[in-house]
Amino acid sequence: MTYKSWFYTHAKKHKKIVDKLLACGKNEDEIIEYFCFENMVKNEIDFCPLYKKNKKCHDMKKLNCYLCACPHFRFNDDGLSEYNGHKILSKCEINNGDTIAHDGVIHHNCSPCSVPHHKSFIKKVFNEDWEKIMKECNLGR
Repeated sequence: MTYKSWFYTHAKKHKKIVDKLLACGKNEDEIIEYFCFENMVKNEIDFCPLYKKNKKCHDMKKLNCYLCACPHFRFNDDGLSEYNGHKILSKCEINNGDTIAHDGVIHHNCSPCSVPHHKSFIKKVFNEDWEKIMKECNLGR
């Protein structure tokens, strides 16, 4: 799956959940709270493939999944640049995490970073439309 296809597929799943919550009269805080890992595993098992394994993508006690992906993440399936003969497909604008290189490409590995999964960060950038929060990520539009 390409970054671009994941991005738009995920945006649709996110919108469906948020629209359901808005239809129930949920406010911003209630929407953010709904996206806590424990609730999502129980109520939205198809949102993330890791949910079926009851596994977190980040090792943190209070993981919130509202920002599955981060507004600081940048990607382009055609490549952002090159390094040592490897095409860089993704990177972090704030230089958190690390990279994984294989098969001639470099991907950013966000798993060591927890920035977008804290409620305080989510509240700072909150929008009911996930794509608006993530608008700077997809550099290969």
